[in-house]
Order: sequence, then structure tokens, then C-alpha cells
Amino acid sequence: MHDLFSEKEDVDLASATSAAPLATRMRPRSLEEFVGQEHILAPGKLLRRAIEADRLPSVIFSGPPGTGKTTLAHIIADMTHARFVRLSGVESNVAEMRRVIAAATNRLRTSGQKTILFIDEIHHFNKAQQDILLPDVESGNLRLIGATTYNPFFYVNSPLVSRSQVFQLEPLRVEQLEELIDRALADEERGLGNYTVKIDNEARRHLAKLSDGDARKCLNALEIGVLTTPPDPRGNIQFTLAVAEESIQQKAVVYDRAGDAHYDTISAFIKSMRASDEKGAMYWLAKMLNAGEDFRFIARRIVIFASEDVGLADPGALSLAIATQQAVEFVGLPEARIPLAHATAYMCRAKKSRDAYDALNTAAEKIEMEQTKRVPEKLKNKHFPVNPES
Repeated sequence: MHDLFSEKEDVDLASATSAAPLATRMRPRSLEEFVGQEHILAPGKLLRRAIEADRLPSVIFSGPPGTGKTTLAHIIADMTHARFVRLSGVESNVAEMRRVIAAATNRLRTSGQKTILFIDEIHHFNKAQQDILLPDVESGNLRLIGATTYNPFFYVNSPLVSRSQVFQLEPLRVEQLEELIDRALADEERGLGNYTVKIDNEARRHLAKLSDGDARKCLNALEIGVLTTPPDPRGNIQFTLAVAEESIQQKAVVYDRAGDAHYDTISAFIKSMRASDEKGAMYWLAKMLNAGEDFRFIARRIVIFASEDVGLADPGALSLAIATQQAVEFVGLPEARIPLAHATAYMCRAKKSRDAYDALNTAAEKIEMEQTKRVPEKLKNKHFPVNPES
């Protein structure tokens, strides 16, 4: 049987390479080229062993955009010599799914070739669409690779999850994104190696930091910066920090998370809350978030402030601070900035009392300076009887 659908898929993939964005052209072709996700792809890890042994079951990749879900599906299909068919959870319908499943079943029976059905944004499929996949996934007529930016245990049908291995992909680290930038600038076949690009270290770091772990965002910002920057008289493209800021549409903030700026800014933030300077506290909060400060660190400082500075004057402040810490962990960025602002405003407006903190410090000084006192008899634990002969 002539498989028109799969031929169309191959043609589409092939024709996309020359005119595709840089992130698509630079897509890794092997596990050796793949950057990141060492927790599941390092030598000896389960996923890598399953791919190399061609024993991979149906899987669901969950993770933020630009972490390699689609790329990994292509690599798996190539390494296992399977036919790669891609559907979209947003655009595909039941009729199209039935055609793909029928073609995969026929392909397996006539030629023995396996089919990998990659469904992007699988969480958009309704229950009926997901249920259609169950018999053929279970029987092995096709291997499903689902990709989602959501938690599959909440957004994908339980029967389908139970028949699949779920792997969580993590955002790429800044150093890994910098490696991808350098690789793209050096690659003459698929990348920007035919341009003479002189990229400043601070520009490279800015692109990597502001991409938030998203390789696609990082490489596409690099490409637009290179293609829109005129070369100098020597033919060199000077990729400066200013170019990087324009490319990713966010300016650099002078802020070193490991240096003085880190400590000076958090100090200004705390002192502004202590002085009930709400506008000032919001400014320093915005600066830290804009510069990529760890939102968990900010939440911890608010918790400390609620107990140390607000204290007994408003005991509810500590409850709010703890709720904020839990909320930012639950929602993550960018929404985490909202509960942080809520808590910051509350701390600024709250009455302040350091009585409990000062009392603790006074007691600690006495312990350090004076002889340690024994516990008075009336305060001792009387659970056990006292021996009268002792």
C-alpha cells in the first residue's frame, strides 16, 4: 500500500531545512549533539539505555518550551529507524488520527518498519481523541511520543499516562545556551558560520540569561541580531550588548547575582520595607526580578522580614509570607512576581515590632557572656519520679 501521508511528512521535513529559523536548522541530529537533560540522557540513564537498545516504550515528554522535546523525538526516530509522523494537539482531528494509525499498522505488517507518532501539545487532545490511541499504543502498532508544557498527570488521560513512560525535561542552563550560541556561530552548513561575527562576552551572556532556558528563543534572537546588524568596513558583524538587548527586546540590568549588586539590592529592598517605603521596595523588587534573581531567594527574605521586623505588631504577616513562599513555588515565573509584590506591599504597610527578635538576641548574649544557668526544679520535667535517696 502506498503511504501518501508519510511521504508528505518526509517532504515537509526536508523542505523546511533551508528556509527554517536558526533554531530549527541547528536542531541536534544525535544524542551526542544534544545539549542538556543529563538527568535522563547521560550515559547509563534509563531513557538513553532504552533508546540505544531500541526498547523505548511510548513516552510523554513534559517540560518548558525550547528544552528539546521535539528534537528528542526526531533523534529517537532516526536512531531506531522508525517512520516519524507528527500531529498537533491543536490542529489534528479524529479522522486524521485514524488515517495515521491505519498507515502505521499497515507499515508494520507489510515492511516491519515501526512508526513513531509524535503529538505536540498532546494536552489539547480531548478525551475521545486520546482514547483512540489506547488500543494501538497498547498493541504496539505505533510508538507514541507526546509532548506537553503541562503536567501530564493532570492534563493527559490516566489510561494513556499509565501506558507511557513520563520524562520531565528541565530548562537549559545559561552555560548550555552559551554553548549553543557558539556552536551556531561556528557552523557553516546549518548555522551562521558564513558570517564573521564578533560577539562580546556580555552580549552572549545576556542572550543566554534572558532566554529563560529556552534554546529556540535564544538561537532565534541570535539570528535576528546577526542578520539585521550591518558589518563594519572590515566585514565583521559586531554583536554587542546593545545588539543583544535589541534582539531579545529586553535591556541588560547591571546586576551580579554573586557580587556586590546582589547584596546591595536585597539590602535596599529590606530597608525600604523597614521604612514603609512601598514605592522604593517595589522598585528594588522589580530590579531583582528583571535581572533574573532567584524568586525563591526573595521569598525567603520576605519570610525572614515578616518575623524579624514585623513580628508581634502583626502576627498575620508571617502567615502571609509563608503563603507567598508556597505560592511562588506553585506558580513559578512569570506569575510568581504577583504574590511577591502582594507580600512586599503588605510588609511595607504593616506595623513593625522587633521585640521578639531583640529579646532573643539579649538572651543569646547572656548565654555567651555569663555562666549557663541550670534549669530550676519547678521547670524540670516531672514525668519520672525523683529518687528521695538521691
